[in-house]
Amino acid sequence: MSVEQNIVMIHGMWGGGWHWEKFKNFFTEKGYKCHTPDLRYHNVAPQAGPDPRLGTTSLIHYVRDLEDYIKSKAFNTRPIIMGHSMGGLLAQILAARGAASALVLLTPAAPAGIFSLHFSVIKTFWPVLFKWNFWKNPHALQFENFVYGMMHLMNENDQQKHYGQCVHESGKAATEIAFWQPATWID
Repeated sequence: MSVEQNIVMIHGMWGGGWHWEKFKNFFTEKGYKCHTPDLRYHNVAPQAGPDPRLGTTSLIHYVRDLEDYIKSKAFNTRPIIMGHSMGGLLAQILAARGAASALVLLTPAAPAGIFSLHFSVIKTFWPVLFKWNFWKNPHALQFENFVYGMMHLMNENDQQKHYGQCVHESGKAATEIAFWQPATWID
């Protein structure tokens, strides 16, 4: 009897578990049990306004929620954790806490100590980073910024489809990532 292998897939900013649909299907066909939790306050309709508490939600809140999620599943072994962008940073934090058997990181957000505010990142996040009080409010990116920074290789129909699924993100989490705050330090 083989041990069931679980993959916990963590989405990035503005997303949800839906981001992982193709990966989940692929790995499920290979025999893995895939889990795609939504981060706190992300399980909302894209057209809905954000929960005001989202703005001050820290990466630490996301990590604690994910630790609780993993514990609630009572896996036989530690799961493989797969993360994209901010989810990749969260995956690294979870691994440093001993929650993962392995990591798969897809363009992870950089932890503290790794400079990542290059021109393309600043251009993508410009509408967020230069709005007063962005660090404590939920935010969304404009379509043009999404296309420039994340969806430039997709055709226009897919760009519109994926942008239409996006939700708001935490200003605090963006601040922690951009400015090397303690939540992003990894041992």
